[in-house]
Amino acid sequence: MTEQENINYKRIAEAIDYIKTNFREQPNLDEVAEKVHLSSFHFQRLFSEWAGTSPKKFLQYISIAHAKKLLKENQATLFETAYETGLSGTSRLHDMFVNIEGMSPAEYKNGGKNLFINYSFAESRFGNMVVASTQKGVCMMFFYEDESSAFSILQNQFPNASFTRKLDLFQQNALYIFQNDWSKLPEIKLHLKGTDFQLKVWETLLKISMGQLSTYGEIAKKIENATASRAVGTAIGSNPVAFLIPCHRVIQSTGNLGGYMWGSTRKTAIIGWESAHTNEKPDQ
Repeated sequence: MTEQENINYKRIAEAIDYIKTNFREQPNLDEVAEKVHLSSFHFQRLFSEWAGTSPKKFLQYISIAHAKKLLKENQATLFETAYETGLSGTSRLHDMFVNIEGMSPAEYKNGGKNLFINYSFAESRFGNMVVASTQKGVCMMFFYEDESSAFSILQNQFPNASFTRKLDLFQQNALYIFQNDWSKLPEIKLHLKGTDFQLKVWETLLKISMGQLSTYGEIAKKIENATASRAVGTAIGSNPVAFLIPCHRVIQSTGNLGGYMWGSTRKTAIIGWESAHTNEKPDQ
């Protein structure tokens, strides 16, 4: 690390510490930049390069983590939570939750209450899968070894939702992919919750063609955040929809396949099958 890089690192570390300590005051960009003796423009760019997100988003992540703790552990009201988080009112709390969590603070507090989820178990060429969907689309899809454990994962993700074991049209369209029926791809609907950064990464993964591979660094460049390879890896590891969002197509820059939430052997098998299928049917 050069001397200038060391100075920049210390400045960003100081800024992060300041935001964490003073998030209840909801400091704006100018205030934080002044604390580390930089112009707002320079600080914004430098922070995004080093932290993988903007100062404003980082403040929101810190704020929402505190708000979630108040709602879940302390059973605070929405008004109390907004006040203790330094927000001007419940409307700002609501907007922040919707933008970052994909749900309202009330829905988060209720753990998915009033959310109705259909789920079914299916066989695929790469192992057994569970597919779950809301009225908007597929919300989870993953490989499993044991049905009861798979259902527990669903319940932990949506603890107060109502579950029905039922194969619906959303799930059917998603599962057609394993029958080599790519004509159904435009009909697949997803209902995902995640941060803006996660959603941006997952959207980028969807653009990797079958039979092609990318790296964490390349994904970071495509989302215009070249220094965020580690954050990209974390977002990829949080992918709730196996295979459809092809996180298996991302490998390390060294050529090593890297990890996979559902097992490195399965990742190797999927990559090999896709490569072989693409070579057999180059028009697909």
